[in-house]
Amino acid sequence: MGDNLVKEEPRNPVNWGRRTYGQTFTTTLSTLRRHQDSRIARILDGKDADFKVISGQVFVDRDGTFFKYILDYMRTGQITLPAEFSDYNGLAQEAQFYGLHPLALWVERNSHRSRVEVLELRFSVQETHGFFQIFCSNNKTLEALARRISIFVEHPNLNGNFPHLPQNSSTPHPVPVQRPSHHNMVFHCGTDQLARDDFSARFVTIEPDDRKLLNSTNVLGLLVDTLLKDGFRLIDTRTVSQEEKTECYMFERSRNTQIVVLSETPRAEHLRRQDTQSQLGEGKKK
Repeated sequence: MGDNLVKEEPRNPVNWGRRTYGQTFTTTLSTLRRHQDSRIARILDGKDADFKVISGQVFVDRDGTFFKYILDYMRTGQITLPAEFSDYNGLAQEAQFYGLHPLALWVERNSHRSRVEVLELRFSVQETHGFFQIFCSNNKTLEALARRISIFVEHPNLNGNFPHLPQNSSTPHPVPVQRPSHHNMVFHCGTDQLARDDFSARFVTIEPDDRKLLNSTNVLGLLVDTLLKDGFRLIDTRTVSQEEKTECYMFERSRNTQIVVLSETPRAEHLRRQDTQSQLGEGKKK
């Protein structure tokens, strides 16, 4: 037998054997019968030729690689897929074989979804300004990053772009990053000469770092370091435009795990119904 052995409650254990792969799983009758409409709930009847029941052990000639996900689903109504998982078709076929149709349906519907996030950072320098454009395939990732980036403008009233801020103030004022669409954001930093001895400055901070950076090269370094700490890896760098001095940095990140709640277990559903009936009963008493 192989080293894949899953043990659950000691009461009424059922050993689940694999002749081809030599993998053994141990679970309980209550788990096997939890999804009553499934094929797997009737395996102990001895009427299904694909399942051989010998001395309390069930033998089936199927791929044990997927069965750990099948067993997780039967126990909890949810599955956890590792980041490197890719054989959705194989998992869907196994779910269909065991008659777990909600699981099979979810896998089929989600097999096309990419589990790798792609992020593109474009950086260009024009005179005393550094311009940043960030595109990401995952809108939620971009939203989280935008919340961590703050822009502070000094002397905003003098350039006419921020008339709502206090006049003649030398204290930097926060302004939000721009979001042209759900999948990108833009911001810039640097200085403008407003008069002979007067300048307007844009500083950038990226949480959790509390420094206000004015130099675009320093901002670029902090932004790249932040993405790497967040689990992204740099996969490509290139110059997009020599004339505009635009550099492009490509990152990608795999999701660590994916937890999908597919249905309630019968016990959870029973408790939910009891709670609902109890609330209705209390409402009638009032």
